[in-house]
Amino acid sequence: MDDIVLDRLARYFRALSEPQRLKILDLLRSEAMNVGELTQRLGCSQANVSKHLALMTEAGLVEREPRGTSVYYRFADPEVYQLCDLVCGQVARRLAGDAQLHGVLSALAGRRGS
Repeated sequence: MDDIVLDRLARYFRALSEPQRLKILDLLRSEAMNVGELTQRLGCSQANVSKHLALMTEAGLVEREPRGTSVYYRFADPEVYQLCDLVCGQVARRLAGDAQLHGVLSALAGRRGS
């Protein structure tokens, strides 16, 4: 792959690597919101939300939509939700595997203690 493509790909995934940004994307899944609404739902500062939205806009994850005196943000690429669902499924399987492993290890430790 070309270095430019790899750089763009890395920036895209970096934009998805912050938990607060994932929360924002999850909120925007159902409806467009402005910074004030997102700030209220997330319980963080307006500056923090604005910073995350700017980075996600630059990465092409969200789009700005002016409405009167407000700017609403909406999800720009619905296919990212497919990516997120795929990754969430993988993480859930790993967590389930970790829980099973923990159960096996606990049972083994219990046998040793007997």
